[in-house]
Amino acid sequence: MTAPAVDADGEPAPAPAVRLVAGTFAVADLDAFLADLDEVAAETGAVVQAFDADLVVSGTQLREAARLAARAIARGEAVARDPGVEVLLYAAGRRQIDRALDLGVAEGERPAVVLVADFGDVPGADRPPADLDWAAEAVRGLALDSAEPAEGDALATGFDEDRVREFYGVTDRELAATNGGLADAVRERVALLDVEK
Repeated sequence: MTAPAVDADGEPAPAPAVRLVAGTFAVADLDAFLADLDEVAAETGAVVQAFDADLVVSGTQLREAARLAARAIARGEAVARDPGVEVLLYAAGRRQIDRALDLGVAEGERPAVVLVADFGDVPGADRPPADLDWAAEAVRGLALDSAEPAEGDALATGFDEDRVREFYGVTDRELAATNGGLADAVRERVALLDVEK
């Protein structure tokens, strides 16, 4: 058995439970779609955030973003008031909300990954305990296809390498200097966001 993760002060680091739902969503009206996600959040207590699947390299990227967002909220260091937006900032590897919003969904019929997370035990999040099974099921009900929960690191939707490189600013030189691939470079951006604060 491993010891629980701790933060820099030796306090237990919050690690919210996360579910990911990947699939194709028809977003005719972005405001209406976001209102549907807000309704899922209100009914289930979950933090709900949608991402453009073309820009998400792995499930680990989003799970780590949720963990780091929870830690920032617990420490009183969050940039955003909304936990979902804080997760978005970490996933985008940026502190500017207007630039991070480009990682979110847009209108049209397109692949997306929706994160549902339980921030109920995160100090400062002011969230009730969440029913993630209900939240994931409700999100699946919004999808065009039979969106399945994303297990492990791989996402059924895949990602667009050119768009990822442009969005995250990953250069050929950086990739050549990395032991891993593009997904590793993006996950490093997520992890390094704390250092840049």
